[in-house]
Amino acid sequence: MKFRCERDTLSEALGSAGRAVVSTRAGRPSAMEGLRLDVSGDVLEVVGTDFDMTIRVTAQVSGTADGVCVAPARLVTDAVRALEAGAVDVELADGEIRISRGRTNYSFRTFPADDFPRLTEVDSEPVTCPAADLAEALGQVVRAASADDARPVLTGVLLVAEGDGLRLVATDGYRLARRDLPGAHVLAPGQQVLVPSKSLSELSRLLGGAGTGDVIIKLGEHDATFEVGSTRVTTRLLVGQFPNYANLIPQNSPNRLIVGREPLLDALRRAKILVRDLTNPVKLTPRTDGVELTVVNQELGRVNEDVEAKYEGTEMTIAFNPAYLMEGVEAVAGDEVVIESTDAVKAAVVHGTDSPDFLYLLMPTRPTY
Repeated sequence: MKFRCERDTLSEALGSAGRAVVSTRAGRPSAMEGLRLDVSGDVLEVVGTDFDMTIRVTAQVSGTADGVCVAPARLVTDAVRALEAGAVDVELADGEIRISRGRTNYSFRTFPADDFPRLTEVDSEPVTCPAADLAEALGQVVRAASADDARPVLTGVLLVAEGDGLRLVATDGYRLARRDLPGAHVLAPGQQVLVPSKSLSELSRLLGGAGTGDVIIKLGEHDATFEVGSTRVTTRLLVGQFPNYANLIPQNSPNRLIVGREPLLDALRRAKILVRDLTNPVKLTPRTDGVELTVVNQELGRVNEDVEAKYEGTEMTIAFNPAYLMEGVEAVAGDEVVIESTDAVKAAVVHGTDSPDFLYLLMPTRPTY
């Protein structure tokens, strides 16, 4: 194997594929900590995997000799990134991958190529979805998925055929995000899949640079593939019963607060200065012409701020985890945010005034002050 490639192109390919590589951090290094580099003609394919997620990236190179090797992911990625800009020469010789640019030369031992996991392809008909639309939806929904593997189904995002399009839902038990993509015919009628949020986070990162193109999606029985430009993310699907989210969403909420998105976010950022743990929720006390935000830290002090708003409903005070509330408000598109509630102990619904396709459900907390 021998090729030449621009540093930035090679660095991006290694870095993207390397995000799927597992690091054992103990014991003898294995091929699972490596990236598979495969050169055929003038095309380089870089593959990283942790079994649950695989990222493949192709890049144009000037190939001199075809070949395959499995190189230590962290070392080759850091080495290429550290080189001066320009053409980088890469060669496999005597069981080592040699990387050089100018007067700098690296040599790293490689892993046996046969030790790298054998990867399967998703065999299904491809469908497409506008990259910008899917990127926005993932940015709104993935944040609500759980990071706790104790309940695996909550670490996923449910994709379900709904009406004339696609619905994405995620919940960690304390909050829920739901986004509809009308016209996105990704699933067959009645079909639903549960995709790990970790994989969709990587997809979201890739989609951020995809512009106005499409993402190509293949859904198999056990796996799903998302292809964006020269990068392909393949992930195992989760198995399990996702919560019946429809029953969690209130149909009628008598209390309705409308507040500017940016003023509310700014006030929440200032209030979070005193937040140290869940014993310091932010309390919202709405009035006809505004809402008061309060955070009390018994050891440090308190903060109060009034934000201009419009409110219709009963007199009440409702408290939230400030980080969760901020993430919900940030996910809303538009200039105004609507917070609808039944009372101080039932879930509140956060959405935009002009964005019916997205909602964020948040459980209140019980303040100790």
